[in-house]
Amino acid sequence: MSLRLSRRSLFASGGAAALAAQAAGGPVWAQAANDDAGLAEAVDAYVTQAMAAWPDQPALGIAVVKDGTPVLTRGYGVKLQGKPARADEHTLFAIASNTKNVTAAALAILVDEGKVAWDAPIRTYLPGFTLSDPYIGEHITVRDTLSHRAGFGLGAGDLLFWPNSDRTRAEVLAQAAFVPIKDGFRARYHYCNLMFVVAGAVIEAVSGLTWEDFIQTRILDRVGMSETVPLARLADPARSALPHGRVGPPLRYQGAMTPIAASIVEVWNWDSAAAAGGICTTPTDWAKWIAVRLNDGLLPDGTRLFSEAAAREMFKPNIIVGSSPGPTAELPNRAIASTYAMGLQVQDYRGERLISHGGGSPGGISATVLIPGRKTGFSIFSNAEESFLLRALRAGIADLCMGKVDVDWIADSKRLEAEGNAKSIAAAAEIDAKQAAGAAPSMPLEAYAGTWRDPWYGDITIERKTEGRGRNRRTGLWLTFTHTPALQGWLEPYDGETFRTRFPDKREEDAFVTFNIQTAKPATATMKGVSPDIDFSYDYQDLKLTRV
Repeated sequence: MSLRLSRRSLFASGGAAALAAQAAGGPVWAQAANDDAGLAEAVDAYVTQAMAAWPDQPALGIAVVKDGTPVLTRGYGVKLQGKPARADEHTLFAIASNTKNVTAAALAILVDEGKVAWDAPIRTYLPGFTLSDPYIGEHITVRDTLSHRAGFGLGAGDLLFWPNSDRTRAEVLAQAAFVPIKDGFRARYHYCNLMFVVAGAVIEAVSGLTWEDFIQTRILDRVGMSETVPLARLADPARSALPHGRVGPPLRYQGAMTPIAASIVEVWNWDSAAAAGGICTTPTDWAKWIAVRLNDGLLPDGTRLFSEAAAREMFKPNIIVGSSPGPTAELPNRAIASTYAMGLQVQDYRGERLISHGGGSPGGISATVLIPGRKTGFSIFSNAEESFLLRALRAGIADLCMGKVDVDWIADSKRLEAEGNAKSIAAAAEIDAKQAAGAAPSMPLEAYAGTWRDPWYGDITIERKTEGRGRNRRTGLWLTFTHTPALQGWLEPYDGETFRTRFPDKREEDAFVTFNIQTAKPATATMKGVSPDIDFSYDYQDLKLTRV
């Protein structure tokens, strides 16, 4: 379980519901505004105060929409730490999983045209489609792929495209048939990027266009989102808020804030999973999208992007994410029920319906929030991974929009951040201490070398390697994920038959590898992440390796 408010807690426990947890009363920062200008001024001042509380946050992009009109679109901070270029309302940010509701809208367009049905099996459009559970492969529908209820574990299959992979979209779709399914069909919510890849394949099969061409011509062009690109590789670095993060020591998400890439695509090339998280956009453009969603598909010229019926269907809950006894004096915004619809989360929030989604990529996190009853919505884009800053902004701006300002979310989030950091640092020390005290492997290092194969990921190689000269000379085992260039590095003894990686690319997360000895030699192996804060998309735990 992550010790921090990470993508894992954000998506596993239901977005805004997770961000609302553990609220505490405190000084009220500001009163909500009753008019558009007052709301814009209040949000602007609140964001400025939040940036001051996180002084090494490079940039933010904020949009607020009310009654179909943007009341605030603005950038804050700098695109690249240490450089003067300022972020503004036209700066591109990676929005990752906020893409999912665009993919759902693309399917809504095809539903309106009679080319797709929400409850038709995927095999209707992708003949021969199957999954590791044949029954689910036969019966899974379009609605299921958009609702995180297929039965996969959290993040299952993400190593097919995270970190940046050499696999094509077609290869990811083919390998989906072998990813293990760990729960019952439609039994529980488990966040699953992989099924959005399948949803994107349906769009391509039915329309005859690539996912990105459909999104560009049928959605972005019609909405007038001229600054938005459907794929990260199309994001001009000069126009982009570049990715930043903390890469240790001792763990990822600890240490000093630093740039981690010279472009978004360097760390976020999701061409093969674009339908799950490919879009990069600006505050100005995303405000237009928020207006479309709040207006149930109605465009400013009076035409429709999708029907009102389709809009209602996309907001209808399909699976329960979580539940609680509801609000308390200490937790005034805690949801009674948090659910997932199609590409969006739906919950109660301070007695009103709130629809939202988050997004997380290396070096960036984001959020979209809709409050339909008030015809109000907002978005937050960031080019760093400060999850507690996002928490403070989501809850604080929502409260300003609702006129229910009674919690100091900035102070409360700083408190939780400090507590999480202390736990993470203690956990890192414990991990290192266990390695120092660990038993030696039972066999010579050469015995663990070879090619190790997982049914869905493919091959991982382990070889004996010598590097450097003189006192810098090092000999040991070197592990390589054959489809993931960033995941290669030293494999060190940890404790007995358990080893751990030391990837030179500190942007990536290390893994434990535990070997099973059969007939006096390593025969199978399992993996899991080293850090308690590891992002769920490093689904090492789903790998079942057999020596080839």
